[in-house]
Amino acid sequence: MEQIVQFELTNDFRERLQKAVMEEDTAFIEGSLEGVNSADISALLQEFDAQESKYVVDLLSDEVRAEIINDLDPDQRVKFLKNFEVDELSVIVNHLDSDDAVDLLNEMPLQQREEVIAALDNEEKEANILDLLRYDDDVAGGLMAKELIKANHNWTVVQCIEEIRRQAENVQKVYSVYVIGDDGKLLGRVSLKKIILANDHTRIADIFEADVVAVETFMSEEEVVQVMRKYDLDAVPVVNVQGKLLGRITIDDVVDVMTELAEEERKLMSGITEDVEEADSVWMLTRARLPWLVVGVLGGFISAKFIGVFEQELIRITAIAFFIPLIQATGGNVGIQSSSIVVQSLANPSAFSDSLIKRLLKVFFVALLNGLVLSLIVYGFNLLTGAAINLSVVVSLALFGVVIVASFLGTITPLILDKFGFNPALASGPFITTTNDLLGLGIYFYTVHILL
Repeated sequence: MEQIVQFELTNDFRERLQKAVMEEDTAFIEGSLEGVNSADISALLQEFDAQESKYVVDLLSDEVRAEIINDLDPDQRVKFLKNFEVDELSVIVNHLDSDDAVDLLNEMPLQQREEVIAALDNEEKEANILDLLRYDDDVAGGLMAKELIKANHNWTVVQCIEEIRRQAENVQKVYSVYVIGDDGKLLGRVSLKKIILANDHTRIADIFEADVVAVETFMSEEEVVQVMRKYDLDAVPVVNVQGKLLGRITIDDVVDVMTELAEEERKLMSGITEDVEEADSVWMLTRARLPWLVVGVLGGFISAKFIGVFEQELIRITAIAFFIPLIQATGGNVGIQSSSIVVQSLANPSAFSDSLIKRLLKVFFVALLNGLVLSLIVYGFNLLTGAAINLSVVVSLALFGVVIVASFLGTITPLILDKFGFNPALASGPFITTTNDLLGLGIYFYTVHILL
């Protein structure tokens, strides 16, 4: 059995390959990259400039070249494609699945896109691309590929196998064969196992499964992810509102969507408002980070002014200032924990089948228990360190109130944002932290003012 060795990108190999590019050593380039996975070559080319990368890919086959370009980071791919002529781009598009081809075309200027489509010599590919260009990127229609295997329910197994052979070159991965009626509507699917085991003259209508899960073209990408995750699907068929089979979405496209959504939520939770990367310009990185930093500064300024209102209390009992960081940190942590759980639950609509009252009651009891434990810990620690009993009681009571309020705010804020169409992940970032800082200080100083 041939041993498969995983490609490892090292500085020595990168430098050697770069030297080979400069010296136009085609023998070394072709020999060293032979058999290497296209994704590994794409990662390698991230280290090269556009001209060097083009020199390398021009030495490879059309199919490998298309896969490499498809695997490139979108930002780098846009710069990279500027070095290609229209006829070269049309060859690349011809070797991509229709959904990947549309993604590539959407990254081009409008004139270049039209020229590439006009240069295609595959009429079926051109028709599929023009059909997919009608859909937005973030719906099922924009995610689907037109390449699939379908069989009429009146066909025999022999006819179905002939169709599989005919489409084998266009469809790289055949998970199952979709069954349609004479009107093109999706009726079900039949597994390859059943086709292989069935008699040659068996009708597809006698062996297909009708309980197929499908998505409609207008469904959002988040809904598609939920469907495929719920039913553990490798591929899902896409139909229009009349139920006619139009295409399919495969697991690799859904993984890409899941990665993008996770990155978007992570950036929102970190207070980054734009889609930026470390390699972007200083101005772009600053512009993406600055808005929520300004919000944090304004929140800190309001906090400072708020503390100034209780200046007399601070002068009389300076020890209360020692516990301000404790109150703020605890309130922020509790709020982020609560909002993060809700944001995660919003990804699964069934998690919110309970009434809002029931959920809020559950949040209240959790907060009650957490607040009680934390307050007792702080009270005991204060007593052990020699703090006054009355001050220890006030700090513990204030902390208890902060935990209750922060839990409620962390739960209700993402629900409100989601209700009004905003990304609920906003509630897990600087917004909830700043808000809880202000509320925590208010509860703390009001408790001090009343009891001390």
